[in-house]
Amino acid sequence: MGKRVSRTAVAALAFAVALGLMAAPALGHAEREVRFPAGTGKVPTYRTAPASPRLVVCKPESAGLIESYSGWLRTLNERLLAECSYRHIQAAVNDVTERGTTIYVLPGTYREEPSRAEPSPECAPLEGKDLLSYAEQYACPNLQQLVAVFGDETPGDDDRTCDSPRCDLQLEGTGREMTDVVIEGGFQSDGTWAKLNGIRADRADGFYLRNITTQLFEFNGVYILEQDGFVIDRALARWNEEYGFLTFASDHGLYTDCEGHGNGDAGIYPGSASPLNGRRHSIEIQRCDSHHNALGYSGTAGDSVYAHDNTFHHNSAGVSMDSAFPGHPGLPQNHATFENNLIYSNNVNYYGNVWDGTCAKLPRDRGHERGVVCPAPPVPVGTGLLLGGGNDNNYAHNRLYDNWRSGFRQIWVPAPLRGENDLLKFRDTSHRNRYTGNAFGVAPDGRVLPNGLDVWWDEQGDGNCWQGNTSSWGTVRSDPATLPDCAHPSGWTIFSPFGNLLKVLAALPCSEYGRDKPRPEGCDWFDTPPRPTP
Repeated sequence: MGKRVSRTAVAALAFAVALGLMAAPALGHAEREVRFPAGTGKVPTYRTAPASPRLVVCKPESAGLIESYSGWLRTLNERLLAECSYRHIQAAVNDVTERGTTIYVLPGTYREEPSRAEPSPECAPLEGKDLLSYAEQYACPNLQQLVAVFGDETPGDDDRTCDSPRCDLQLEGTGREMTDVVIEGGFQSDGTWAKLNGIRADRADGFYLRNITTQLFEFNGVYILEQDGFVIDRALARWNEEYGFLTFASDHGLYTDCEGHGNGDAGIYPGSASPLNGRRHSIEIQRCDSHHNALGYSGTAGDSVYAHDNTFHHNSAGVSMDSAFPGHPGLPQNHATFENNLIYSNNVNYYGNVWDGTCAKLPRDRGHERGVVCPAPPVPVGTGLLLGGGNDNNYAHNRLYDNWRSGFRQIWVPAPLRGENDLLKFRDTSHRNRYTGNAFGVAPDGRVLPNGLDVWWDEQGDGNCWQGNTSSWGTVRSDPATLPDCAHPSGWTIFSPFGNLLKVLAALPCSEYGRDKPRPEGCDWFDTPPRPTP
């Protein structure tokens, strides 16, 4: 009889969780309906300067800035300056006539004034509409972005292939530093955001972005969508309301040596990457530095991503991937690999900017350039890496330290939260994730900087395991105190079917977060945890 009562109680609590999650607000960002690329492309190769064919863009101040350069860099810039025919990047993009063109952008700040003009009579009815179809974007390329690169010239035939001269386009800044070439959105005269996106590459297979900074946009600094083949190389995205770099429904992508900071959601977001179920990786992220954002990295349906040798630090939370939000193809999230990353000191609490009214000010008056971040998602401040409902992920040989809440945090995301109300899918997340060979609580220089907990798990899911991890605490400090070992692949605990429901239910109030709402009651995610004492 006791077991029967226990099962009834568990079922009742599970039902309460389901009802609560179905009633929870839909968070995340909305995207148009997309389709994954065929996957027949490849990661584009960098073309060494000066490549041909080429177009050159410069500003009146470019010549003076080039005078401070020396050696080969100065020689290259002076040669390209003599070839400069454009003052605006979009004008050069529009004039591309040959596939494989490189556009060189000389030092200066590009505000792309023609892209800010009042929309044409044909485009004006679309102004203010959140989600535009590809055909609408193609017809009105600068309605939402300063620089637009569209590769599918026949949007009506639905084959979604890159068939324009702008395929394999390389857009490269020629400065000494990433900040020598800046694409800036900024604000309108009334203090609102001037543009939604900085650079948008859409169905433009082979797009290569290098050595350029994008800043002060309402949505994304760089936005890459439905693309088979792209590279983001030595690029910086900062001070954007939502994301620094956002790639979506794409394959054969590479982020390398990039930087993102001061962004209200994530510095790096490879969302809805092609779901390849472990056959290969669709997106690779290497040697990037993402810091002082709400999240260093985020990826709803971040499938088949390989992230290695990156640093995620001084964010509210370092890394998050999830299956939580509807409208993202490829759910539930699966088969990401994180290796050899530094994930540390993710304790910067930006939620005070929401509660004190700073984020309610006009965007111009908030102080984004001075480090103000207005966090878009609810995240548990002090967390290194959060897995919110993912399967078959591999976390190996990462170093996580000085995250005051926890190093790793894994929580269940029942299917109703992403709009799946099929009971057979109710517990289809948080299975078979492996955490092996990670080092907790010790910096690369040997300093002992412990995490609050090394691992926090809500105990839901099958086949999750931890093995070969080390900790500054001597043994891995975790909740629960005993974690399934990878030598026992079932990874089962008494709570596995529905998780430890006290833990599961505790997270529900946090989903009520919004920049324009009162602070949710009963959620401790927005409190900075105390610094743990070694």
